[in-house]
Order: sequence, then C-alpha cells, then structure tokens
Amino acid sequence: MSSALTDLCRYPIVQAPMAGGTSCPQLVAAVSEAGGLGFLAAGYKTADGMYNEIKQLRGLTGQPFGVNLFMPQPGLADPSAVEVYQHQLAGEAAWYETPLGDPDSGGDDNYDAKLAILLEDPVPAVSFTFGCPTRDTLDAFAAVGTYTVVTVTTPEEAQTAQWAGADAVCVQGIEAGGHQSTHRDDPQTDGAGIGLLSLVSQVRETVQIPIVATGGLMRGSQIAAVLAAGAEAAQLGTAFLVCPESGASPLHKQALTNPLFVRTALTRAFSGRPARGLVNRFMREHGPYAPAAYPQVHYLTAGLRKAAAKAGDAQGMALWAGQGHRMARELSAGRLVRLLAEELDAARAAVSTGSTQ
Repeated sequence: MSSALTDLCRYPIVQAPMAGGTSCPQLVAAVSEAGGLGFLAAGYKTADGMYNEIKQLRGLTGQPFGVNLFMPQPGLADPSAVEVYQHQLAGEAAWYETPLGDPDSGGDDNYDAKLAILLEDPVPAVSFTFGCPTRDTLDAFAAVGTYTVVTVTTPEEAQTAQWAGADAVCVQGIEAGGHQSTHRDDPQTDGAGIGLLSLVSQVRETVQIPIVATGGLMRGSQIAAVLAAGAEAAQLGTAFLVCPESGASPLHKQALTNPLFVRTALTRAFSGRPARGLVNRFMREHGPYAPAAYPQVHYLTAGLRKAAAKAGDAQGMALWAGQGHRMARELSAGRLVRLLAEELDAARAAVSTGSTQ
C-alpha cells in the first residue's frame, strides 16, 4: 500500500459508502476501529445532516474515516418520459396508499454546501460518485490535507480523475451492487460495463495514482486477487450491508441470502440510473420502462420504497446487492474486517508457498 493509504487504515479494506442510511456512523466507526477505512455516505442528505453524522462519528472513533459525495447531475432528463413513468407508477401508489414523490425535488444534492463544510472542517478522506470534481476543488482538499478518491468505471474516466488531481481512483466493476458510477449516464451503454479484474488491470496501465478496487468482493481471497491485479486496497459494500451496525432495513439484510432472490440485475426502475439489485417484482415490472432520468426517478419512487419497507414487502424495495450477495456473512463489522484480513493473509501465504514449490 502507498504511504498515504497506509496512514488511513491498517488493512487494505475499505467499507463502501452506501447511501440511504446503510453507511451510518455506527458501521463506519466499527470498520475504522477494526483497522479498515469506513466511509459515510452523504448522498441524499442535507448538508446539516451530513455534518451531524460526522460529529456523531467523531464521538465514536478517533480513527480515520471518509465521506462520499454525489456529483451534481446535468439536467438532461426528458420531462415527458418522466411524466409517462409517473403514470405507469400510479398503480403502485394506489397499492401502497402513498403519493408519488416530486421528481424535481433536487438535482445537485446540496453539493456546494457540503463542499464548504468539508473544506472548513476537514475529514481524512473524501470520495466522489457520478463524476469528477474540478481541479480547483481537488486542489482545495489537498490544501487542507484531505485524501481524495474519484470513483471510475473506465480507464478514460480514471485518466480524467488523474488529470484533475485526484489522489486515487476507486475502480468499480460491473459486479458492484448499487449504482454504477459512470461519469456520463448513457442509456446506449447500459450493461456494457467491464468486469473488475479486467478493469483494474486496464486502469493500472493507464494511470499512476493508487487504485481502490470494488465490485462483488466478499472474501479475503478476492481482495488478494485485486491487489495482485494492481489495486492497493479493496472496497466492499454488500459484505458490510448485513452487519448488525449497518443501517439497512432488516428486510434488505434478509433478502441477500433468501433463496427467493436468486440473481441480481442492473435496473433504472428505482432511480433512473443503472444500479444493481436483487431482482424482485418492482424491478421486473417497471425496469424495462424506466427512463434515463436521475435523480428525478429516485425522488419519484422514494415514497413507494419507504411504504414497501414499512409494509414488510421486499418485492417493492430497492434491494441493492453485488453479484456476490449469497456469500454475505452475518458478522459484526469489526469481526468481518479482521476475518477478511486473516483470509487475505492466508491467500497470500498460499500463493507464496505454491511459488516456492
């Protein structure tokens, strides 16, 4: 590991920022205390909400942690397509007895206000999703001592991040649960993402900055594989989602290993942007018709998803999950970090022993 990453965590294990309440202060603190690098998810929160969670987290741990920000999205959505989808969801609103949300609730996710807070009261690390910040922004974080990471899905995006001045890139393979962090949302490329091992190797030959690899990773042996491919750390989301410290709903946690949900798929049904989740009724019925309209569709379906969770109906929820979801282990976050580190050491030892025979 590079010295900068080594300073942030004892093990090359990063807990992915999962928006929607999953990556809560309790989970982040437990991961960082165990020697990993925990990340708060600031997406969908107000600037004050983010700041309050940072204060809460600092009260739980003195170890380094990170905060993830969503980049503002260009207003390219077709209003008429959103309106058509709104009509299609009318039956869902009636079924769950809840109104559809306002698709125009917000597009910039309070980005500038969050930047101001994080620059005035710096945290150890900040990562970015759905795009790359300007050089001025990344330089400003460098000036206050914050380590910056830009999430990328192609070698070209990684190169853009390096040129802009990012300290590292988080390379996201198509196996990853939740949203694909493409910098440009192009419906023509839906499902055309690159597998993690291949992508890490390609990015390693494209940029000189450190790589954090993410996408479907659930075991220490897989972490060893991405490190061998050129990454300096691995980021895991689904693996931590089932931990007791996670803020995910019990229904979501149970669904990951429920035989009823046999596969994952990429869908725009819940947010208007490609995201990987467990295939359920809502995804099957509405995925084929959902427009490329993020975050409009996210706000449109927010009430439906909450109502489904309240009703105990996993078939109407966004059950984000990576391709390795069936390998989830119900362990405390601290125990999981330590077990992953043990598995990583064992995998490295096995390779070393094999190479000397």
